[in-house]
Amino acid sequence: MKITHEIKDNTIIMTLDGELDASSSVMLDEELSDPEIMEYSKILVDCKNLHYISSAGLGVFISHLQRFEDAQIKLIFYNMQDKVRNVFEILGLDLLMTIVSDYEEARSIANE
Repeated sequence: MKITHEIKDNTIIMTLDGELDASSSVMLDEELSDPEIMEYSKILVDCKNLHYISSAGLGVFISHLQRFEDAQIKLIFYNMQDKVRNVFEILGLDLLMTIVSDYEEARSIANE
């Protein structure tokens, strides 16, 4: 798993590349736990190259949801492959998290 960041205005764009499993979820948790991430009002997660997500990976996002909501930080996923999106949908996480088709839609929602 490779995680890269790009900063645009008050938004951090986090790109996930590879498989988000038990071992790589620790790295993601460290990224999302970094106090500096709380300086941004929007976190856009590009999932185009995310090929697999385990329950541990999902758990990391779930564990940070309330913290981001309390800080009024929007967490938006986009470019999600069908097989990854299906995991979110089967577990009902698509009802808790914002998942959109592409970057433009993510940006539009983030700016609402």
